[in-house]
Amino acid sequence: MANTTNGTAGGGPEEIEAGRARWQRRYDAARKRDADFTSLSGRPLEPVYGPRPGAEVPGFERIGWPGEFPYTRGLYPTGYRGRTWTIRQFAGFGNARQTNERYKMILASGGGGLSVAFDMPTLMGHDSDSPHALGEVGHCGVAIDSVADMDLLFDGIPLGETTTSMTVSGPAVPVFCMYLVAAERQGVDTSTLNGTLQTDIFKEYIAQKEWLYPPEPQLRLIGDLMEYCAENIPAYKPLSVSGYHIREAGATAAQELAYTLADGFGYVELGLSRGLDVDAFAPGLSFFFDAHIDFFEEIAKFRAARRIWARWMRDTYGARTEKAQWLRFHTQTAGVSLTAQQPYNNVVRTAVEALSAVLGGTNSLHTNALDETLALPTEQAAEIALRTQQVLMEETGVANVADPLGGSWYLEALTDELEAEAERIFAHILRMGGGEDAEHAIGPMTSGILAGIENGWFGSEIAESAFQYQQALEKGDKRIVGVNCHTATVSGELDILRISHEVEREQKRVLAERRAARDGAAVERTLADLREGTRTPGRNLVPLIIEAARAEATLGEICAAMGEEFGTYTEVPQF
Repeated sequence: MANTTNGTAGGGPEEIEAGRARWQRRYDAARKRDADFTSLSGRPLEPVYGPRPGAEVPGFERIGWPGEFPYTRGLYPTGYRGRTWTIRQFAGFGNARQTNERYKMILASGGGGLSVAFDMPTLMGHDSDSPHALGEVGHCGVAIDSVADMDLLFDGIPLGETTTSMTVSGPAVPVFCMYLVAAERQGVDTSTLNGTLQTDIFKEYIAQKEWLYPPEPQLRLIGDLMEYCAENIPAYKPLSVSGYHIREAGATAAQELAYTLADGFGYVELGLSRGLDVDAFAPGLSFFFDAHIDFFEEIAKFRAARRIWARWMRDTYGARTEKAQWLRFHTQTAGVSLTAQQPYNNVVRTAVEALSAVLGGTNSLHTNALDETLALPTEQAAEIALRTQQVLMEETGVANVADPLGGSWYLEALTDELEAEAERIFAHILRMGGGEDAEHAIGPMTSGILAGIENGWFGSEIAESAFQYQQALEKGDKRIVGVNCHTATVSGELDILRISHEVEREQKRVLAERRAARDGAAVERTLADLREGTRTPGRNLVPLIIEAARAEATLGEICAAMGEEFGTYTEVPQF
């Protein structure tokens, strides 16, 4: 699909009307849902609203029309009239069979896709019987030790028909390879798979701190994955660039926006350094943002993100097609906004945050459960979180009109301010890397990101923002209902989901049985091939990891085999 950049509306009456006509043609040609697009009172609603005919709106080219560069108002001319956002609830706890039951409940209740939460040992590349896993198995997500666990995780769920997101970065490539083998065992043509893998290692060094290796070998693995997916699984998105964890660590909205997009630019540079065509691989990049509690600031953040990404992709990285300029993103409501005090207030917070994501044009959405600040969600709390999205989708009318707040003086000013602040941060990151004129192994933004990780700049900036917010809370300048204001309550304690220690004991027992039953020689052969591959520059490691997964090598064994060559990473302390 060719881009529409040259037809972007300006601010004069003729340009605005020409843009409206372009939008109308595209809207008329697009597929729409068979739905009632009237208000609750039966009032007919236009699919989009804009300036009155003959009006002059200086700077309107920065706002534009839905489905048109710079995509401030959304990627599609139809908005949600064409397709609503995907309800993608994040879930995982205990063992694979327990999580499988929760997935089936989510899908049967109207969820549109799955999002896998892994436990801490899995996120760190450890098996459940590792000393590092003691007391953590199944507690913050599902335990995955080998393909056999993936088989159980998706038992009865056709992977060829279900889009699946997996939130894992350090060991993302081995986990992905296990997912591929599980799909093979279901009889699925893996070239048709569709889903998203987080894989974003930059945000681990910046905020979440769950890495396995130093940055360079991690980037090698990501580049290998990008190449493999571009060649073999074109619909699959091998990289979801995550701002969520950056925001949860204490970043401001502008910092989340800028650090996340800078990371995305770094991955674009990685793809280009591998000789990949930007128009071919960029559509496989997606994003993951936090929807926090400041309603209008969050909407403005999402709109600014699309606009910045489209402009940089076109003007800096040479993307020519619309899909390569599109920023597609998943949103999760803010975990850090949930409170243990008066936890039923969290239902309200989640609904408001979810609404900001929808009005900002999110492509998929996870709503947090009211008890997630205390434990993993109970089944009842998970249902309330799911129903929150469905109430927004089915009852509120927010899916009837594309970008309904577009043109608001307040919202457009916020969008411009966030964009300008993000650009100032990009300039600083580029300077840290030596500037665009210096020589770079991958690219100038990547050099700046790596420098900022090594010198602790990202961490110190986020820590300062978090400290300032905490001071404002303690002074009472910022308020949280039930925490530092309106603290009286009649609410009692919640019943929460508790993971039995039996989960860990059983997972270890089953893992021992699997190790005893597998072909040990085949496992060692595939791991030896993988070790050799890590020592061979330019060798794509994904096929080697797939072979190890097919032989039932465990996640810990695969990660350790690569670690023998790649080494480990220790963060430089900053004071």
